[in-house]
Amino acid sequence: MIENRLRELGFELPPPPLPAATYEPFVKVGSLVFISGQLPSWKGDLKYVGKVGLAFSIEDGQEAARLCALNILTHLKVACEGDLNRVVRCVRLGGFVNATDDFKDHPKVINGASELMIAVFGEQGRHARAAVGVNALPLGVAVEVDGIFEVDM
Repeated sequence: MIENRLRELGFELPPPPLPAATYEPFVKVGSLVFISGQLPSWKGDLKYVGKVGLAFSIEDGQEAARLCALNILTHLKVACEGDLNRVVRCVRLGGFVNATDDFKDHPKVINGASELMIAVFGEQGRHARAAVGVNALPLGVAVEVDGIFEVDM
């Protein structure tokens, strides 16, 4: 069902990106899955390198956040042994926006990830969230998003 919803929304899941350093892409603790911060990459190609408010608009940042969210879902699918229907709910997203000092719309940027979760999971996609601005992110990307999900083990 979830895979069908993704297709209906016009999205496909990329292969799981490899970690960029020494960490696990996800960790299961009880019925929770913690997904490490994901970058805006697509099938190994890094996208949106630069700052929101300088190189990128809010809308570009939202697209970067959506790419991060798709990478989150890819790792979540692996954590759920290939079955995203085991997801009970999206508990929390954390969003980081590499932005200029005067940029103030970090929450609007991270809405790109939040809205995707709601579109995919419906009411179970509504979540707690943080959206913060930073002066740099790994590899110079504009956005990074991590997530916590409850799953039916």
